[in-house]
Amino acid sequence: MVILFLILMVVLSVLIGFFILVQNPKGGGLAGNIAGFSTQFMGVKQTTDVLEKGTWIVAVLIAVLSIVSPVFIAGKSSGGREPNLRPNSSTTAPLTPTPTLPQPAPAPSK
Repeated sequence: MVILFLILMVVLSVLIGFFILVQNPKGGGLAGNIAGFSTQFMGVKQTTDVLEKGTWIVAVLIAVLSIVSPVFIAGKSSGGREPNLRPNSSTTAPLTPTPTLPQPAPAPSK
């Protein structure tokens, strides 16, 4: 199950990286003019819509997979319980105070 989630996350990460890198922030990208033709050449006008929708869909899938995956991964491996991260007081030795150095005796006054 862990390998499945890992593969899905890697594939979705590469896919969202592709969608983001192909887009041009100023509206160009693949939807820009192709060799001087109009933007309606072979349906390229809709490319920005497809890329934007694809980016949102993949982002939502990554978010859902990130939220849902610990439930499946932790549920199988540790029984759904969190490990006790605090040390047991019975296994640790009690702290001993640091010994103090003896103070020199005051000099006798005359």
